[in-house]
Amino acid sequence: MPELWFAIVAALLAAYVVMDGFDFGAGALHFLVARNDAERREVLAAIGPFWDGNEVWLLATGGVLFLAFPKVLASGLSGFYFAIFLVLWILILRGIAIEFRSHLEHPLWRSAWDFVFSAASLLLPVLFGAALGNLLRGLPIDREGWFSLALFTDFRTSGEVGILDWYTILVGVFALLAVSAHGGAYLAWKTNAQVCERSRKAAIRCYGSVVVLWPAVTLATAIVNRRMYEELSTRPLAWLALVVALAGIVSVVVGFRRNRPLQAFLGSSAFLAGLLAATAALTFPVMLRGLVDAQSLTAYNSVVPDSSLRVAFVWWPAAALLAVTYFAVLFRIHRGKVVSPSGRDGY
Repeated sequence: MPELWFAIVAALLAAYVVMDGFDFGAGALHFLVARNDAERREVLAAIGPFWDGNEVWLLATGGVLFLAFPKVLASGLSGFYFAIFLVLWILILRGIAIEFRSHLEHPLWRSAWDFVFSAASLLLPVLFGAALGNLLRGLPIDREGWFSLALFTDFRTSGEVGILDWYTILVGVFALLAVSAHGGAYLAWKTNAQVCERSRKAAIRCYGSVVVLWPAVTLATAIVNRRMYEELSTRPLAWLALVVALAGIVSVVVGFRRNRPLQAFLGSSAFLAGLLAATAALTFPVMLRGLVDAQSLTAYNSVVPDSSLRVAFVWWPAAALLAVTYFAVLFRIHRGKVVSPSGRDGY
């Protein structure tokens, strides 16, 4: 049962990155692909029906951690206390910016909220990527399973580490580029005319940067967590996930070359999901890696009793089916290209 629930946590987290990733990416590219108010409203209309629902996957991830691995959730929330507050405030400001920007027609009002939306969408992928970098690098977990981190110390990956160092920043930049490329692919699929063409070009440039940076991030990860790659030969699921990620990159290239934006977007989704799945497969059973391996929190030393997991699994599939059905219906209802809203309608 711990293995199953570890896989569920990984799947939910991947779903969150794929789903919320495209509207983060759209926001990060907001000023680049949209040059006037009508085009910016078109970008917002493309993500408008989805952005708040996409955050459900993050809540679901936290809920499953609370259910199956409460020690991991408790330690992570306390250790990343300051970083989590930063993320919450940025999420709040981003949501306010989307909802408030069209309440007044004054150009200064709309420009200010557009800036907040774009800045928040740029910062969030970096923070989430840095959080993943911390999990891969290791945390100063004590014998009782707790840790605390400053925002930064001396930017080294050993000794007294902080949330930000050269490695976690590198992972954060990689996450921003990958999510921006994902958002560009989504906008190329959902928008028209100039916004569509600019989004396609932005996605291609971002994916070019991702391909260049990917080996550097892989090498850096091997430096800070050599044991992770030592497991590669014994983890067939990791190899399968890497194949999915590579196939996703190929699909992005083919989709853009053949003017098939939906294929490019689905390929981008496969790349992100495959990369995260490979990471999960290589780190299992570790969930919070300690700088001292013996003090890591794993799927085995942090799990609740099997009886609780079995009862939870009776109900979890129904909830998962409802969530998937909801998003399937939502994408069905809002299929096709979007148009810029007129007047006070929409965003």
